[in-house]
Amino acid sequence: MSTGFIPKHGGYQQLLSYQKAQIVYDATVYFCNRFIDRRSRTHDQMVQAARSGKQNIVEGSMASGTSKETEIKLTNVARASLEELLEDYRDFLRTHDLTEWSKDHPCAMRLRKLNRIPSAGYDTFRKGIEHPDPTISANVIIGLIRVTNYLLDRQLAQLETTFLTEGGLRERMTRARLQARRSSPD
Repeated sequence: MSTGFIPKHGGYQQLLSYQKAQIVYDATVYFCNRFIDRRSRTHDQMVQAARSGKQNIVEGSMASGTSKETEIKLTNVARASLEELLEDYRDFLRTHDLTEWSKDHPCAMRLRKLNRIPSAGYDTFRKGIEHPDPTISANVIIGLIRVTNYLLDRQLAQLETTFLTEGGLRERMTRARLQARRSSPD
């Protein structure tokens, strides 16, 4: 599976991590509206954690042209938000006496196959996300969060490597100024 990392400024919609985070957000809105009381704090917190995961990928990508440090920071915030959301889904399963699928569960294995489809979108997972059984719905979303977190981990590793080898904007500008001085006919 590709990291989905597109280094171009503003290319967040091309990022596989963003595409998966968007599915997680839409799925979480559906799940919370269906299975969690809309007046509860948990409902709001889960939706906001999913939104934060998606939105921080956008903000990080938009900052990439001017600040690699900010891009890394915001991508880490996205990752942390999705980890919080993952724990919320696990709490839901545990407190409702429902089972989280093991990695070898046949449905988890099917979900991994679906995640390998290059153009997989919400519709690819709709049957599981919108399943009337909250066990199935929560587990499908947990699988999607895990994939998104995996992609974000790979993206962060690549961002950090790029930052260490190329530096941030200030370092690149300093190198460019020094190069311009060396090649200047003064």
